[in-house]
Amino acid sequence: MGSSQGYFFPPQAKLLESALDILGDEITCGPLVTSRFLSLSHSKKEVPAMFTGLIRTIILYIVIIAGIRLMGKRQVGELEPSELVLSLIIADLASVPMQDYGIPLLTGLIPILVLLSITMILSVLTVKSVKFRAVLCGKPSIVIRDGLVDQREMARNRLTVDELLEELRVKGYTDPAMVKYAILETSGQLSVLPYANQKPPTARQLKVSVEEGGLPLVVVSDGRLLEHNLKALGRDRNWLDKQLAQRDCPSVEQVFLLLVDQSDGIYLARKDMSI
Repeated sequence: MGSSQGYFFPPQAKLLESALDILGDEITCGPLVTSRFLSLSHSKKEVPAMFTGLIRTIILYIVIIAGIRLMGKRQVGELEPSELVLSLIIADLASVPMQDYGIPLLTGLIPILVLLSITMILSVLTVKSVKFRAVLCGKPSIVIRDGLVDQREMARNRLTVDELLEELRVKGYTDPAMVKYAILETSGQLSVLPYANQKPPTARQLKVSVEEGGLPLVVVSDGRLLEHNLKALGRDRNWLDKQLAQRDCPSVEQVFLLLVDQSDGIYLARKDMSI
């Protein structure tokens, strides 16, 4: 029975009010729980993707290194035009499967292997055929002949005067009149052949006998002894210790570089222990 002073709430109403409060909390926390669940599932998917990218990168790196080895030991400035184009294409092809995991790895490897095969075939053809080598690699151009600059050859090769003088200075010549021949090679390098009176005299011209030192071998590199080079010189550890003692060097660990030639000529550089 109610009262004239206020309202009466039965127990069922209080239970309903509590249920609505709990339901409201669940509705409020629902998006937070869902976002956390999605973030955890997303992080679990990232781990296999990172591992796949790592494996793909290692495989492509090994293939590219093998391809560069097939091209020979050349610097970038010494590459033939076909070799330079091959390097650029391989780099572009290798970057696609590294970035896009949806592309099968074999799809990226097949064009690279095809290009490397073509390069090997072209290399064989350039060795066998002189005409094919001239077409593929071009021919050297004489840009200076008897001290005179050949302007026609410079224009054909798009070589400027500043570039020619720069290359001559690198070779140690400041005046084109000192040069008998200057040849622009197919690799882009400039070979300079000076006049005979511009060349330094040799020991044979001076009639001086000079002993051959032979090829220097690295015996100690950064404190580490290369025993195979020491044996190739016909020397042993006792001989090495005596040579170091004569030069006030107590141990091999204090040697940065030690070169020895076949005539026992020695070059020694001490290691900076403060580094």
